[in-house]
Amino acid sequence: MNPDRIRGHLSMLLLSVLAAGPAHGYALSAELRRRSEGQLVVVEGSLYPALHRLEDAGWVTSTWELGEGRRRRSYGLTRAGKDALREEIEAWRTFRAAVDHVVEEVP
Repeated sequence: MNPDRIRGHLSMLLLSVLAAGPAHGYALSAELRRRSEGQLVVVEGSLYPALHRLEDAGWVTSTWELGEGRRRRSYGLTRAGKDALREEIEAWRTFRAAVDHVVEEVP
């Protein structure tokens, strides 16, 4: 899938995965790929800047943990992040419905 299609929705997608519980970056990327049946592939160059933006917004917190003999950052959803996710999902549903109405008119 074209990465430009993902970019505008990456925050909602990451928040959706984090709603299931904290995860490190690689696990988030793998879960997005799994849930989308391989259609959504997010590379590190997009993933980590998006996570930092979510953290700066107060929607995600991060902690360092030791796993598999190395340090890695784990990300978790905040209460504000849960609220933001609900708003993002509602906005997505509105947008999706509008687009569906437009493309239904295509002969």
